Amino acid sequence: MRYRKLGKTGLEVSEIGLGGEWLERMDENGCKEVVHACTKHGINILDCWMSEPNVRTNIGKAIAGERDRWYIQGHIGSTWQDGQYVRTREIPLVKEAFEDLLDRLAADYIDFGMIHYVDSEKEWDEIVSGPFLTYVKELKKNGMIRHIGLSSHNPKVAKLAALSGEVEMILFSVNPAFDMMPPTENIDDYFAEKYDASLGGIDRERAELYQLCEQRKIGITVMKGYAGGRLLDEKASPFGVALTPVQCIHYALTRPAVSSVMVGFSDPRHVEEAVRYENASKDELDYASVLAAAPHHAYKNQCTYCGHCRPCPSGIDIAMVNKLYDLAAMHNEVPASVKSHYQALGKNAADCVACRGCETRCPFHVPIADRMKKAEKLFA
Repeated sequence: MRYRKLGKTGLEVSEIGLGGEWLERMDENGCKEVVHACTKHGINILDCWMSEPNVRTNIGKAIAGERDRWYIQGHIGSTWQDGQYVRTREIPLVKEAFEDLLDRLAADYIDFGMIHYVDSEKEWDEIVSGPFLTYVKELKKNGMIRHIGLSSHNPKVAKLAALSGEVEMILFSVNPAFDMMPPTENIDDYFAEKYDASLGGIDRERAELYQLCEQRKIGITVMKGYAGGRLLDEKASPFGVALTPVQCIHYALTRPAVSSVMVGFSDPRHVEEAVRYENASKDELDYASVLAAAPHHAYKNQCTYCGHCRPCPSGIDIAMVNKLYDLAAMHNEVPASVKSHYQALGKNAADCVACRGCETRCPFHVPIADRMKKAEKLFA
């Protein structure tokens, strides 16, 4: 297992994490089997957004004696009322649910206190200016949470959070299908049967979110990496082709600022399928060729940092130069940190000889040589 630093938290988290939702459908033994399979493969981060009491208890029993090896994303605002999950901002109910989470996990702190499920800009404004954020900050001050996070599916809300200075990391939905969709407050919109024919490539708001988080060192952990399983099924996929778990994970991990993909496991075999990523071959990682050949809405003329352009005869890490160029182009002036990272590259855009060999290998027909010229000018 490889580990990545999660933004400014400085914590080293496994590239593949445990998204706990499927554990809600399991008994105690089934939950333990999945958690222990994750432990076996070096997974060290888990997300528990679920408020259902039994799943919380089962997770607590599964990690008993090993609490300190896990980084836990615990959600604040996910409550259990009258036998069902309710998202709320009512502080007495929020406090009760958070205390219940600590008790059932047998934990005296949560690593990432996640402001739960905010997809409305209005709701984000109310959280920031009201008692909810005050309570979250009190939890951090008292050591009950170590870092403040946010979970959202809306890039506009996530950008507001990243710019606010209040959160250190974000749990966000990342996959090649959702990335084409414009911002919405309704998560169901992302599961449309077919996408509008005008859609193509990464939506600007989502691209800006990833770049903004990279710049500000706001770590991203990923949910919905498989789009609820739709991307694994040719008939359900909006692209008309099926991707593998390894390809979905690789896509998410090539986005700027992403540190870990929280995968839902309902069987230890699913853990094995996901961690296969760690030793996957170049061909097994290749999501780009699949998307480029897809009958519906393939990415065109847009760099996804997939690395197909390699090798460069001049030794340029083209995907990294493109990533830094996209990050720098967001601003009127190139941020010093981005420029420093660019200058630290062994070879950069100035070394491009415009042979265009990379362009013959690019599945998305990106005009790479032209982008190298633009990058050289921007960073000069």
